[in-house]
Amino acid sequence: MSAKKTALTVLSAALLVPAVLVSPAHAAPTPPPAADGKGQPPKAPAAPAPPASMSTVGGASLGQPGTQVNLLPGAPALPANLTGRSWIVADAETGEVLASHNAHWRLPPASTMKMLFADTVLPSLPKDQVHRVSEQEMSDVGAGSSLVGVKEDMEYSVHDLWLGVFLRSGNDAVHVLSAMNGGIDKTVRDMQAHAEELQALDTHVISPDGYDAPEQVSSAYDLTLIARSGLQKQDFREYCGTAEAKFPGRQESGKPREYFEIQNTNRLMTGAGGLSPYKGIAGVKNGNTTMAGSTFTGAAQRGDKKLLVTVMNPDTGGVNSVYEETAELFDWGFAAAGKVKPVGELVPPKSADTTSLGSPAQSHENDASASGDDSGSSGVGTAVGIAGGALAVLAGGAFVVNRRWPRGRRGQRS
Repeated sequence: MSAKKTALTVLSAALLVPAVLVSPAHAAPTPPPAADGKGQPPKAPAAPAPPASMSTVGGASLGQPGTQVNLLPGAPALPANLTGRSWIVADAETGEVLASHNAHWRLPPASTMKMLFADTVLPSLPKDQVHRVSEQEMSDVGAGSSLVGVKEDMEYSVHDLWLGVFLRSGNDAVHVLSAMNGGIDKTVRDMQAHAEELQALDTHVISPDGYDAPEQVSSAYDLTLIARSGLQKQDFREYCGTAEAKFPGRQESGKPREYFEIQNTNRLMTGAGGLSPYKGIAGVKNGNTTMAGSTFTGAAQRGDKKLLVTVMNPDTGGVNSVYEETAELFDWGFAAAGKVKPVGELVPPKSADTTSLGSPAQSHENDASASGDDSGSSGVGTAVGIAGGALAVLAGGAFVVNRRWPRGRRGQRS
């Protein structure tokens, strides 16, 4: 698919705003609660508490449990009734963290893990490379996975497969791309190494697609850091900012190949599920599994301000709550810009940090207290872009972020 056609499908999706339903990548039906002796359902178990001590990468305040914000005179109050177990609002350009809540709580990431997969693997596979899918590549896709519709013994371009990853969160596409990258095990190792290079040290990778696994975790801080890295890559921006595309279907001998429409499961982009599209949204990735609940990392622009927001596992409100809370945090962040003192920063990759202060952040991969491109060569003042999503295209197209690596002391784990 050409870039022109992709842009047209983005614009078309913004105008039509069709509705789609988002299914969890791995979710079993929940049986009704058993009644107590008086015929009343039992009380819901209390929500788990965050660890008393978490990583301090990006600043000491980010390692503290609870909400962290420094309001200056005239600053708006944070939205009331936020239920996300962990969230963060950051300036995409400067890396300043405007506010956070349990930013380093290590939680299941669901399909937001696909951002790390893409940021790691995307540069190594030419987008026009064509691959015939084998039965073996499809054999270990997890039961109940979200799928785009990849079929064995059919050919797909890398470009097609990445659209399947970003728009439909297709675990089938992830497994094929992983096979092209040398296999699942190698891809997991590559992703873990890239997370450590980015200083996303809360992240432990078990599967490249975000499929539920007991030890697979990340954090709102890490997911935001990963999204910021991915958004420096032109292809990453294209895929996460595409609202609608055509995906290859059946291929019969002697006949033109069939195609079917796929739509982005990011409801802030498409307006699905009864939500209104968020003005200026530019991606990036949502997720929903049994263990993780709903997760989302988004990028948006209002005026000359560009923000990143991540929300993990809201406790109430169903599948739309993660989008509603993200939108509220975007609104707050745009209103609060210049009226808050940052509580931390998004640190640069290890290889890009040229400051003489501090020492590299330490991994806590085995910390018992934890609960359940272009990268590397960039320096201060590197210009990067974030492609506009459906509504951003209507508002004026793609936008550029001039990223400046923080010059402060690199945070260390306590």
